[in-house]
Amino acid sequence: MKIIEHAKSYAKKIKRELPVLHLAMKHKDTPWYAKLLALITVGYALSPIDLIPDFIPILGYLDDIILIPLMMTLTIKLIPNAVFESCRVEAVEIWAEGKPKKWRYAIPIVLIWTVVIVSIVTRLLK
Repeated sequence: MKIIEHAKSYAKKIKRELPVLHLAMKHKDTPWYAKLLALITVGYALSPIDLIPDFIPILGYLDDIILIPLMMTLTIKLIPNAVFESCRVEAVEIWAEGKPKKWRYAIPIVLIWTVVIVSIVTRLLK
């Protein structure tokens, strides 16, 4: 049971850091390469489509357990500490009012996956 509890607390921590990464991605003092990796990380974490589908036993959850935390850790290391801490404070203030409802952030993710799926299907049908 300790493993399950540890995994749950780790998942909650990751969930808290995603809004911070999103804010850091928009911060002017964040380096461009950290912004790019933050965009990829947040987009992948929020995307309903995974590299390994979740319905595949055990392997399906590996990307959620390993890939996303690794991407987040690397992104956080690339962001200056002062920027990350200010974004953390800002995220706490924003989320204190409740979940922000900004669906426009889902549009690029949906468009990217639509292009990927359409290109795969068209190549398979040739």
